[in-house]
Amino acid sequence: MADGKAALVLTGGGARAAYQVGVLSAIREIRGRRPGNPFPILCGTSAGGINAAALAVDAADFGLGVRRLVHIWRDFHVDQVYRSDARALFSTGARWGSALMFGWAVRQTPRSLLDNAPLRQLLTRVLDFSRIQKSIEDGHLHAVSVAACGYSSGESLAFFEAAPEAEPWRRTQRLGVATKLNVDHLLATSAIPFVFPAVRINREWFGDGSMRQLAPVSPAIHLGADRILVVGSGRLAEEGRQRTDGYPSLAQIAGHALSSIFLDGLAVDLERLQRINTTVSALDPEQREAAGIRLHPIETLVILPSQRLDAIAGRHRDSLPLGLRTVLRGIGAMRRDGSTLLSYLLFEPPFTRALMDLGYSDTMARREEVAAFLRI
Repeated sequence: MADGKAALVLTGGGARAAYQVGVLSAIREIRGRRPGNPFPILCGTSAGGINAAALAVDAADFGLGVRRLVHIWRDFHVDQVYRSDARALFSTGARWGSALMFGWAVRQTPRSLLDNAPLRQLLTRVLDFSRIQKSIEDGHLHAVSVAACGYSSGESLAFFEAAPEAEPWRRTQRLGVATKLNVDHLLATSAIPFVFPAVRINREWFGDGSMRQLAPVSPAIHLGADRILVVGSGRLAEEGRQRTDGYPSLAQIAGHALSSIFLDGLAVDLERLQRINTTVSALDPEQREAAGIRLHPIETLVILPSQRLDAIAGRHRDSLPLGLRTVLRGIGAMRRDGSTLLSYLLFEPPFTRALMDLGYSDTMARREEVAAFLRI
């Protein structure tokens, strides 16, 4: 491949990942009817890992894969991701209340705030994981990876399925492990701490891949990417400090913690990649070879939301089921300062469609840059 392998990196963010689908929809339009897969390397974390795996399943037809994602995300409802009925919410509340008040007598503590069994059912129904290996064998896909964090080791693992030449790697607190991807890997990468339960894979329990992910872009580089398109789920720089008088709600604190998990690692990694590119570009290939430097510049294009996704979530808070609104109101998530947490959980059409429209318009506004990256 004359222009090297292009990679697509999709970050985490729960319901915010609908923005990525809007970006992909615009890319499909920019490509037109060109056949094949523009991203032979697909890397994702959390909900972005689910989107990446869905594209890998349909790697033989990128347009079809995007259409499938659009169909699912446009009509998403919370009960397809986690149980939101009154019985489930009451049961969860009772377990947490019992654990807090009578911990000495309760043998089993609650595992999560929400039960994401519906998500397992959805992924099992719509994804045929055997097609990933077939896409690799047919040359439509080089590699796909999803990241998860081990609760015992504290390491960030990139589980990848790839062509034989792709090799595992180990760096400080992060490693790449070759495997056959299945639904457990997707549930592990999207297991938002406290919100969804951890998933056991082999000998360890794993949670959301954004936790302790020091280098979100590195799996794509390890898997052989020369060009990387990164699609984020939030703006890397928000407004400065503002005066506040009231004590922060639980929802505000939780939203801040989740934003730190999902956004901070990407900002640091992109800055580090830019510094390396600047340093390496100062030497021509012959000089790098003579000095034993195996690094080479990585072309990078980053697409991030042009608007605050928490503000959009706040406008659509009433689309949640009544019972769930009642529970979230109790921790302050239905207030303006709690809308960040809300933006990760609001799997409802008014919100997901608004994010898809934003992703589409943001990408079309940079159509020339995207076309140049895709070598169109």
